[in-house]
Amino acid sequence: MRTPPGWQTSTLGQVASWSSGGTPKSGTAAFYGGGIPWAVIGDLNDGVVKATTQSITQAGLDNSSAKMLPAGTLLVAMYGSIGKLGLAAIPMATNQAIASATPSPDVTTSFLFYYLLSQRASLLGAARGGTQANISQSILKNWQISFPPVPEQRRIVEIIEDHFSRLDAADAEIQQSVRRVATLDDQVIRRALLGDGAPATVTPELQDCGTNDSIVCSLPEGWRWKRLEDIATVVGGVTKDIRKQNDPAYVEVPYLRVANVQRGSLNLDHVATIRVPAAKAAALELQVGDVLLNEGGDRDKLARGWVWEGQIAQCIHQNHVFRARLLPGHDPFFVSMTANTFGALWAELNGKQSTNLASISLTKIKQMPVIVPPLEQAQGAVRRVREMSDSTARLQECLAAAATRSMALRRAILAAAFSGRLTGSASDADRIDELASAAPPRAD
Repeated sequence: MRTPPGWQTSTLGQVASWSSGGTPKSGTAAFYGGGIPWAVIGDLNDGVVKATTQSITQAGLDNSSAKMLPAGTLLVAMYGSIGKLGLAAIPMATNQAIASATPSPDVTTSFLFYYLLSQRASLLGAARGGTQANISQSILKNWQISFPPVPEQRRIVEIIEDHFSRLDAADAEIQQSVRRVATLDDQVIRRALLGDGAPATVTPELQDCGTNDSIVCSLPEGWRWKRLEDIATVVGGVTKDIRKQNDPAYVEVPYLRVANVQRGSLNLDHVATIRVPAAKAAALELQVGDVLLNEGGDRDKLARGWVWEGQIAQCIHQNHVFRARLLPGHDPFFVSMTANTFGALWAELNGKQSTNLASISLTKIKQMPVIVPPLEQAQGAVRRVREMSDSTARLQECLAAAATRSMALRRAILAAAFSGRLTGSASDADRIDELASAAPPRAD
């Protein structure tokens, strides 16, 4: 790209001094939990970093290559979320995955911040390494930058921030609308599961089995609460035996993992395969109408799932995915919607929580209360939910398109700014719109 008239071209190493942080050289507990904020990549938010999730002691700082950085230091992720940025609002140190920059008098911190934001995709493309891609300080220091005199830099930053503030407001509205649509979806499903306003006159009669069943409520006449095991055969899936994956007696079949089983849908873009005994493959082969429920993950994802519709032949499921095969007379979609709403809350109340993961056992999931209406009424409820879901899905598509458009506009604003084409006049809108429309879509 041609350098705009009156701008200089240099490298990041010439316009800023760079350093990186460090981690204490041993895992001594005395090095952590002190009074020194210690930033990691997860703390970077492409904005002001007001606090860090971790801290170290003075001894930890002394035992590492990290240095105290003054407030106002620019932070850049070199690993993982390459190019993620932060501006330190308080004095802090960082780990070795973050580079820090202090600009020279020729370049303002804000100008450098937005310039690096404009270079995110290119920095990702320059990453090296197999297991964990990264950029080095050498790459950063040799990265080219063009910049105008400081007064013009300040004017450009002011224009960028004016445009971005408008997009921030629009994005907040989009996110609020996304939440409203999700709430509407949930309300429609819950209303259908409780009879769409039919009088709730039947007092729950559910045998006590030692679980917290506080989610159980009154239902319309002819509807009942039952345990999942009363209406279905529930089994766990296969555990992968790494040692036997080359056994010639085993057969290779596709299998569903937790990542494939979403709340209200199945993500089958990437389905792994596994080698198991032929008898095991036959016993666990999914059939149309099987209800799938997840065993573990975040606490709010327990029991989430959906209905298998025969999308992949000879497919089975892993041990972290339960399969409920319903007895005749029950609609699998109605049961799955119950599991994703009332069942999800019940699983939160009755699951177990370890340090990082929540889980619910096969024995416990069999006790999950499910709503059992007459079959015709269950099928009618499913039809009504699907009709409403079609409408909300269109809304969600529009909102997703608006969010994508916002990201494209941000990239276009930065592209115009650092090519000298952002003037602050009304004509900027046409120029930004042209750049946003011409650029290929990408996810940030």
